[in-house]
This record gives sequence, C-alpha cells and structure tokens, in this order.
Amino acid sequence: MKEVFPYKLYLVISEEGCAGRDFLQVAEQAILGGVDIVQLREKKASNSKFREIAFRLQEVLVKTDTPLIINDNLEVAQHVGAYGIHVGNNDVTPSQIRAVWKDCKSIGYSIEYLAQMKSKEVAASDCLAVSPVFKTPTKIDTITEWGLEGVSQIRRETNKPLIAIGNMNSDNVFEVVKAGADCIAVVSAICAAKDPAMAAFTLRNQIEKAL
Repeated sequence: MKEVFPYKLYLVISEEGCAGRDFLQVAEQAILGGVDIVQLREKKASNSKFREIAFRLQEVLVKTDTPLIINDNLEVAQHVGAYGIHVGNNDVTPSQIRAVWKDCKSIGYSIEYLAQMKSKEVAASDCLAVSPVFKTPTKIDTITEWGLEGVSQIRRETNKPLIAIGNMNSDNVFEVVKAGADCIAVVSAICAAKDPAMAAFTLRNQIEKAL
C-alpha cells in the first residue's frame, strides 16, 4: 500500500492552546524537536481570522516542508493551499471534500464509534483519528474513550493510517503505538510544555522506540 501518511508526530495547535505564548514560535520549536505535521484548530475564529492565522503558520511550516492540516474548515483549507483537512462527524464529510477539492493531499476523519468503520466516509478518507484514546479536557463531547484495546480493534478493521489523539503524553505513547497507532497527535503535551522542542523530542523518541 502506498504510504499516504508517513507522519509520526502530529501537533494540533491553536493560539488559545499556547496560553499566551507566540504560537508560531511554539510550532517552530516543536518541529525542531520532531513534529512532522501540524494541524491548525481555531474553533472560535471567524473565517477571515482563521485564514490570517493559517497564512502566518503556513509561512513558518514551508521553511521545513512541514505539511499544514486545517481542522474542519474547508474554505480556509483551500484558500491557504493547505496539505489537507481533518474533519469530525459534525463537519463537511470526507466524500464531499473529495468531490470539491480535487488536489487535497490528505483527508483525515475522526472515528468516535465503531459503526463508522463501515461507512462511505471512512472509505473516502486517507487517514483516521482514533478520538479520543483517553479522555481529555480539550475534547468535551467525547462519545467513546477508546483506550488501548479500542486502538487495536480499529487497527484490525482497516489498513488506513491511524492517528491516536486524546491525552497523549510521553508516559503512554509507546503503548499506544504498540496497540496499532501509526501516528500520535498531541495538543497540551507540547503546547503547554515549558520547552516545546524537548517535549516533542521526548515524544518522538518514545514513538520511534515502539515502531
């Protein structure tokens, strides 16, 4: 199978999540530490504000050829020429995105309950997020807390790349990768860290050990 998603450490970033620090600097430091793909999540921003933030982040990411994923917003993703988009169950669907954004390089889709695995939206996706593996304050609408067995169960259901998200940290990423995840997505483990580069390095080291 062609490796459409070769990334291992996935940063989900927002201005708010960086707690007052320059989110562009946090992103730069995270990439130095081992992050190889970045998703911009700006749930509260207007489209114009989201576009502005995305263009600023894209300017940083292109220096290291790091792909930019936009969370939920197809208009912004296309406008800034993002690498791809990630959507959940209440957003524009992967099949709709596939129909209108022909040169999208990656469509990610969140798996929140097992019945989704038989859907046309999973078939239309390039990669799947197991969401959340463990409950986290950054996701308050949790449907299923998958745990390690849930990751393994989804792994048995698909060959698509699996991104594990939800309270990922240096204490659990090794086991999550061993359970079947291809990539670890983090929010606060890097964005709230005193040293984002070192936090990313530690996470990446644990991921590589598990592979």
